[in-house]
Amino acid sequence: MTMTTTTRQDPVIIDGAQGEGGGQVLRTSLAMALILGRPLVVRSIRAKRKRPGLLRQHLTALRAAAAIGEATVEGDHMRSSEIRFTPKTIRHGDYSFAIGTAGSTSLVLQTILWPLLVAPGSSRLRLEGGTHAAMAPPFDYIDRVLLPLLRRMGVVIEARLVRHGFFPAGGGIIEIELEGGHAWSPLVLTERGELRRRRATALLSRLAPSIGERQLKVVGKRLGWSREELVTEQVESPGPGTALLLEMEFEGLTEMHSAFGAHGTRAEQVGREATEEARTYLAGGAPVGRHLADQLLIPMTLAGKSTIRTLRPTLHTQTNAEVIAAFTGEPVRITREEGPTVLIEAPGPGLSASV
Repeated sequence: MTMTTTTRQDPVIIDGAQGEGGGQVLRTSLAMALILGRPLVVRSIRAKRKRPGLLRQHLTALRAAAAIGEATVEGDHMRSSEIRFTPKTIRHGDYSFAIGTAGSTSLVLQTILWPLLVAPGSSRLRLEGGTHAAMAPPFDYIDRVLLPLLRRMGVVIEARLVRHGFFPAGGGIIEIELEGGHAWSPLVLTERGELRRRRATALLSRLAPSIGERQLKVVGKRLGWSREELVTEQVESPGPGTALLLEMEFEGLTEMHSAFGAHGTRAEQVGREATEEARTYLAGGAPVGRHLADQLLIPMTLAGKSTIRTLRPTLHTQTNAEVIAAFTGEPVRITREEGPTVLIEAPGPGLSASV
């Protein structure tokens, strides 16, 4: 394993109930604490959720952050509402983390990804849990939307889906290989360019093909996509499940909108959820969707001098920006434009140059 030394300073104290008051406050705080080597206190964790405090997914993210940062932790137990996190070093190596539920592997990944990409060295990650479930980006989104943009910024990373994991069984596996310590280039993404390709994929595990066909019928009707652009795919997974992925490749980037099946949810409803999100994105004219904007805030802060155009930010994005500013002392700029779009700018020179 390779090792990068960090420094200790006064702790950053974060109110977990601020803004949207969910798990992203914790995940961003842990990532920034590792990047900057800052002790961290997070209080009132997930205070605005029906089941506040640490659940299995958040506990896995916390323990993963502690492992790569050789951190001492207080409050690392289920339903804990406060944690104290003191990192020592960022240590690369081979890591395996299992959530034990259908909790999102993508969200655990995004807790530890940024610190590992900043520190010099190579790592291999194996994460087990949910790969396609509501309230989190599916693996396909990470692989085909986020990672290409990170590579454009100079990141060296590859991802592989070993096994799908749907709610509630979970059991999915993703593997990541990365090299940290490379120079970050600013991201400027203000136009999406011409549409090159689009495809709707209904993923099915242990379900009748007709369920996917009903989802895709809604896509064809509401978005006018052709039969050749509508695909069903049977996948292996420990339990039944379905996901609908709407992928659009433009000159400037690829965007994806998704919806997930659940017990008691009709296939047509899954189709409507995904197509409504896609319609909003297409009508807005901005290249960067709301969810992608949220996920780009930390890499933009690391690179500096980055600008993206997106739709009016969600409370989730605004809260994420506030948490980052608590560590950097310099807020991400969000400037409203005419119509439904905003510019989000990360000031230079970028954190990666100073850590």
